Parts: sequence; structure tokens; C-alpha cells
Amino acid sequence: MTEVIPRILVVEDEPQMQKFLRASLTSHGYRVVESATGGDGLMQAQTHNPDLVLLDLGLPDMDGLEVTKGLRAWTATPIIVISARGQEEDKIRALDEGADDYLTKPFSTGELMARIRVALRHAMRSGLERAEPVLEVGGLKMDLDKRQVFVEGAEVHLTPIEYKLLTVLMKNAGKVLTHRQLLKEVWGPAYATQTQYLRVYMVQLRHKLEREPARPRYLVTEPGIGYRLKTED
Repeated sequence: MTEVIPRILVVEDEPQMQKFLRASLTSHGYRVVESATGGDGLMQAQTHNPDLVLLDLGLPDMDGLEVTKGLRAWTATPIIVISARGQEEDKIRALDEGADDYLTKPFSTGELMARIRVALRHAMRSGLERAEPVLEVGGLKMDLDKRQVFVEGAEVHLTPIEYKLLTVLMKNAGKVLTHRQLLKEVWGPAYATQTQYLRVYMVQLRHKLEREPARPRYLVTEPGIGYRLKTED
């Protein structure tokens, strides 16, 4: 059976970065489609239906955030934003608009490939119909039918809010989720700015799930942005 090689759309206008990304992706076996403008990137996405999009924010014709909105209007394809903008507000806005992850330039090939693997794996997992809805990340396991949670094989009892929060994180394992996204998903839109609720419950979850709560293996903080349930990558 022939293996399907993932196709990655690169929307980037800087020649040196284009060259770096092309070399990195092709050397790791990915097919590459390139675009230097946001408008063309949107057209290329519809034409080629890529498995993942690498998107710069500072494009010559339109802001990358507008490209993200345009893509999210019709596709759930993973989007990894790559940008020289390091401000927290830019990262938060990109993630809230639908991006799956964010890399600040400069970054290494190794880090880029790890983020791509996680994003593709998450997309594949989301597209599969599970006969038995069991989520597993490392030593964490959730049985959604029985509403049970296990850490290294031992059952852990969570409150309803802790369970709901962990479910959202597990279903999006490897993906950065902003404070706003988590608050809206777990508590509802009216609580989108109540970050203190989130902090309290993350502390409680870490004490129940992490071997060293002060040095979490799974429930990691993205400073100023939100949280990520970290996978092996």
C-alpha cells in the first residue's frame, strides 16, 4: 500500500525563510506548496487542500490573521503560525482566530518538525471515529463512556469541572489553548475573561495528575497565553 505523503502549504514572503522551510520540509519527506502572499495562499489552500499550513503573519498584501480567518471559514486543516512577532497579544489573537500553534522566529528545524508531527497527529486523531472513546497521552488515560481517568494505571477521581477541563485538553493534546478558549469551552462565554477560575483548577488538576506538580510533565503553561497538554514530542 502506498504511503500518503503529507502536503504542507507555506505562506511566507521572506526569501531566506522560504529557502529554509523548503529545505527543512523536503528533507523530512514532506511535499511543499509555496505562496508569498495571503491572497494567493488562500487560493493555493483551496486548490491543493494541504494537510497543514505554515503561515507568516507579516505578509505584503494582508495580515496573516485575516488569512487564518479565511481558512477557518471552510477548513479545519492545522495552521502553525510562524512569525517574528513575539508579543503575547499576537500569539493570543492568532490562536483565538483558529491557529493550532505558534512558532516565533528564529526557530530550529527540530522544533518545527516536532510541532508539525503533533499537529498532523492531532488532526488525524480528530478525524477518526472511535468505537471506544478512550483518550490516551503518555501515562494519562480517559474513558469518556465510563467517565474514568487513570494516571499510570491508577484511577484518579476528578470533580465535574476538573473532568471537563481535562477532556478539552486531552482532545486537543499538543495544541496550545488560550485562556479564553478554555474558559468559553468549560465555563461558557460569560466567563471568557475570568482567568482566576482557570488558574485554580489547573493547580488542582496538576496535584491530581502530575508526579511533580511544580514541574508538570503534561499540563504545561504557555506564559501569558494559556495551556498545552504536552505529548511525547
